[in-house]
Amino acid sequence: MIVDDDANFRMTVKAILDRIFKRSHLIEADSLDGALERLGEYPNMALAVFGLSTPGMRTPTNLRTVRACFPQTKVAVVSTSDHRRNILLALEAGVHGYMLKSLSDEEMAAALRLILGGGIYVPPSLADISSEPVGTSEEDMPPSMGKGDKTAVPEPASSSVGPLTSRQQDVLDLLVQGKTNKEIAHALGLREGTVKIHMAAIFRYFGVNNRAAAAVAGARPYPNRKRNLMSEP
Repeated sequence: MIVDDDANFRMTVKAILDRIFKRSHLIEADSLDGALERLGEYPNMALAVFGLSTPGMRTPTNLRTVRACFPQTKVAVVSTSDHRRNILLALEAGVHGYMLKSLSDEEMAAALRLILGGGIYVPPSLADISSEPVGTSEEDMPPSMGKGDKTAVPEPASSSVGPLTSRQQDVLDLLVQGKTNKEIAHALGLREGTVKIHMAAIFRYFGVNNRAAAAVAGARPYPNRKRNLMSEP
């Protein structure tokens, strides 16, 4: 699966994967929400390639959720940023590879083959601690993967944590209303398994481990909360 909001980039990666996986089933998504829903439909996905600029991917928390919910899927990320801390935070989140968008088609194909073969791919520049990274884009850097971040694991609902995605907020709104996973799935037109995945992301976001605590946290103001329209007539 290829996940990026840049259609041209998805096309490029798709062409590379077509060469590696002949007659394979390739799926595209342009957001984290879309990717999670497709992963819920295909839980045995061999590989998922995420662009870090994709909506919903600007925090290590969501990378950890993907790895925790789909441990059998190899996860690679692609970014324009070669900032050392960004790479290390992605690796701490459990990804199998961190690739730069500046890689040539041949280099990206080699990186993907390494990942699929059980290896971990990182930019060669990671080994050079004496040089300053080049081509770092602050715009591409997730808030919790930036220069000013002091902790590898951000505090729940703090300014260093990326916002919940639109779908995760919808799930949370219904959880606060007391809905079950089955009822949430029906209301949002999702599979129940997909709701569980979003619920796991919500638990991680707030740093809680049960529905009751998440509901209490979700009923209070939190960063980037959108207006709840779902309970209105």
